Amino acid sequence: MDKYNKNSNPSKLKITDMRIAIVGHDNWRWPIIKIHTNQGLIGLGEVRDGASARYALMLKSRLLGENPCNVEKLFRKIKQFGGHGRLGGGVCGVEMALMDLAGKAYGVPAYIIAGGKYRDQIRVYSDTPSKKDPVEMGNSLKERMDRGFSYLKMDIGIWIAAEIDGGIIFPNDYHETQIQEGSTGGSQKSMINESQNVMHPFTGIQLTEKGIKEISEYVKTVRDIVGYEIPIATDHFGHIGLESCIRLGKELDKYSLAWYEDMIPWQYTQQWKQLKNSVDTPVCTGEDIYLLDGFKPLIDNDAVSIIHPDLATSGGILETKRIGDYAQEKGIPMALHQAGSPVVAMANVHCAAATEGFIALEMHSVDNPWWDDLVNGETEKIINNGFVKVPESPGLGITLNEDAVEKYLNTNASGFAGKGKSMDIYPTGAFESTDEWDKLDSHDRTWS
Repeated sequence: MDKYNKNSNPSKLKITDMRIAIVGHDNWRWPIIKIHTNQGLIGLGEVRDGASARYALMLKSRLLGENPCNVEKLFRKIKQFGGHGRLGGGVCGVEMALMDLAGKAYGVPAYIIAGGKYRDQIRVYSDTPSKKDPVEMGNSLKERMDRGFSYLKMDIGIWIAAEIDGGIIFPNDYHETQIQEGSTGGSQKSMINESQNVMHPFTGIQLTEKGIKEISEYVKTVRDIVGYEIPIATDHFGHIGLESCIRLGKELDKYSLAWYEDMIPWQYTQQWKQLKNSVDTPVCTGEDIYLLDGFKPLIDNDAVSIIHPDLATSGGILETKRIGDYAQEKGIPMALHQAGSPVVAMANVHCAAATEGFIALEMHSVDNPWWDDLVNGETEKIINNGFVKVPESPGLGITLNEDAVEKYLNTNASGFAGKGKSMDIYPTGAFESTDEWDKLDSHDRTWS
């Protein structure tokens, strides 16, 4: 069957508009992008969870009139407006939409634009919400296995040690009022929360031997329930320094975990190298790193076992494939972090299909009953028995379910501005006019 879109003239395709709808639940916000063209084709992309829709909208004036099939050219034009963490969200979301449009214009799936595929289905790993009770956590992971997941992840960390007296050592100047008024355990937990705005080496928080043993017992209980046949990755260790990370890592090595994720900030390459060389479990980081240039210090210094980009931060489909290919040359595989809607999830699927060194893709909404409803694809459910089928339809291989988008609009920003407060989030409806973003208001040239 000839899949070329005879209604499209790719060489004359032009971008005419960009619009946004923010969907989500609770404190999760997923800004979905539509890029419109003069030939009726619409490209879908997504700004990273928690990032402002403005990060994409401020790129609109730089894209109007351009041919979306020139993905590399446009990416080079706009990548200066991205950055590490959520700052890259706009550039990455636009790149996904460009890849969707290029695929639709030529009638091929996005992975073809990225160079072809290595696999027909993508293994996903299921993140699992934190549970205070390790038996409850073990049973939750076991339920994931019963649903066909063959790769798992759970959160462990200093919050477990904080449940017991003497589990952690912490400075007394983070939250003096609560130290005086609260119990020891309560004070420790308030210290942990307060420390989240301080990078790990500078909090002064340390794990005690007693705290490390408590965390170890938690993991042992989980492993006894789940067994050793399935990889279990671990995340959210807390803002502790390198030495506590090493001590904890050595204790947990005996449980043969898939990886220790983001134990320390990604910026500290030499600390990562020291951590990697001190433990026997793979270590990984990368969900907040923008572009291949950001990953090179970790890769070139053999400082991580696994790279872990989030495609909605790292640069989109093509740049993330470049990151995976570069890492593979150094013997380092790639797992993909993902916590968004089905739009960004499917962009990840195409990147994973096109990257030989790929391991597994994170799915963060496997318990959300309406997550699949946001799009229409080639299968009724996106995840089936722990895998996602790589679509053969043009572009990302999905269309939006407009009724579901309307139903699950979410401009609630309480999780980011603080409970009870509000943020000036734009827009509030589904794909409203964004004409006020049409005109360029800066001089973008990066050379003189």
